[in-house]
Amino acid sequence: MSDLKYYTPEGLQKLQDELTHLTTVERPSISRQIAEARDKGDLSENAEYSAAKEAQSMLELKISKLQEVVSNARLIDERKLDNSKILIFSNVKLKNSLNGSIVSYTLVPENEANIKMGKLSVSSPIAKGLLGKKLKDKVEIAIPSGKITYEIIDITR
Repeated sequence: MSDLKYYTPEGLQKLQDELTHLTTVERPSISRQIAEARDKGDLSENAEYSAAKEAQSMLELKISKLQEVVSNARLIDERKLDNSKILIFSNVKLKNSLNGSIVSYTLVPENEANIKMGKLSVSSPIAKGLLGKKLKDKVEIAIPSGKITYEIIDITR
């Protein structure tokens, strides 16, 4: 059964670029290494040949898995998402009820998460607690260090 994953156009492009690099740069490089090692003589005792063949099999496995991911990738049309509640690709501004601090996150697919850039995986505890909530809702979220209460003060796309 296929494992569908959702991506932004940028996230899917990054995967496709990596796949292209592996097939057009890495694969020919390993083929050259195998050919050079083969030219050195007896293959049964040639460590360079064995290492190159091992690297080739690892690369082919990586290419195969990446091809499967790309073939099962689906783009999300953000224009069709409801802006009144928090969904994937929502930009949310939250107020911590305990200390009044304000944080902003964008909820993204897990493979595009980057907390330093404010991109929070939809499978994270905070995102799971926010999904489906609306403006002005107060949400208590269980996080590894305890519970935290946020008020949703803004939702945009």
